[in-house]
Amino acid sequence: IRGVKVKRLLMKLVVLMPQVQGVKCGGVLSALHGNFSSPNFPGLYPYDTECTWLIVVTEGSSVLLTFSHFDLEYHNRCDYDYIKIYNGASKDQGNLLGTFCGKSSPPQFTSSWHVMSIIFHSDKHVASHGFSAAYQKDVCGGVLTGLSGVITSPDYPENYPNNAECHWIIQAAPNSVVKLVFIDLQMENNVACNFDYVAIFDGPTLGDAHLSRYCGNMEPPDIISSTHELLVVFKSDFNIGGRGFKAYFYSAECQEVYTAVKGNFSSPQYPNFYPNNIKCQWTIQLPPGYRIKVFFLDLDLEGRNSLTDGCDYDHLAAFDGGNEKASLLGKWCGREMPSPIISSGNKLLLVLHTDRNTANRGFSVVYIGGKAALGAWSCFFLFLWVCC
Repeated sequence: IRGVKVKRLLMKLVVLMPQVQGVKCGGVLSALHGNFSSPNFPGLYPYDTECTWLIVVTEGSSVLLTFSHFDLEYHNRCDYDYIKIYNGASKDQGNLLGTFCGKSSPPQFTSSWHVMSIIFHSDKHVASHGFSAAYQKDVCGGVLTGLSGVITSPDYPENYPNNAECHWIIQAAPNSVVKLVFIDLQMENNVACNFDYVAIFDGPTLGDAHLSRYCGNMEPPDIISSTHELLVVFKSDFNIGGRGFKAYFYSAECQEVYTAVKGNFSSPQYPNFYPNNIKCQWTIQLPPGYRIKVFFLDLDLEGRNSLTDGCDYDHLAAFDGGNEKASLLGKWCGREMPSPIISSGNKLLLVLHTDRNTANRGFSVVYIGGKAALGAWSCFFLFLWVCC
């Protein structure tokens, strides 16, 4: 079902691609690598133009985009002539990687899935020489800058290839940290992990502090960086393989833990649209003997799947404990307004999952904790519990 939805989006975008009369402008790029440029490059591009390039590589890989020349009319908000780069086929703001103009070339971008789209726009005044860019299928490694994401070994969950080496640099916002959580690891085993391994460095280079190295069937603990960057290196030798690994990464604003007796939180960027393609977790962890009640103030997510009537796309889930293995208290999407939920113990987890297209306002909640045993404060909490 999900594949059908993606294919429909691709077909829709191709049909809607604008073309400039007499000038080659936009199209679908599906080779392993290639080049494209603004109309008439390196001459002046035409006025009043809009072109869309849709790059589609093999599913399971990503797109690496690099600009070699860049010269567009400058505006401090890039309102006149500009390039917009999207992480996917959709024009949703949650997929927007950046808007660029002037003479400063955009940085190198790596998509988080196998589709990337680039829109070039010019207005009715002032023309420059435009841009030239190259793309390639990037099966292993890249710079990852989202609030959260997934890293897997090549060909996961199939066996990874021999003689492979991949480097992922995870960049969170400045003054933030990165959390890396492994959910699967199955590689060639060796006491010192000298053959096949995944290694973690506390920074963007191999010269930064080496945090850990894993192989075999180890279950790595959660890893938290001391800065806003983390380097993950995967390497395999010439023989013996395995399924590889799968790990989630989170920036600080996408992995929160609350220990106060009462509080509130909301989805990233609320009340503006949340980002696409994220998985964020909020853990409420109170002292033993406490229970937690959560009240929903707002919920506005992508709606239900019309075929299954399920929350198969963007959804918010609540678990009666500190992880996703705990009992499910509820799963919501669309504009449903959940009733208050109550934990059976002192921990409760909320998880927001968004897919690669369609973003809405998100959610906002408040919570309060209280002791199960009666006492002066507990009676006050019981009053809040019943009346609120």
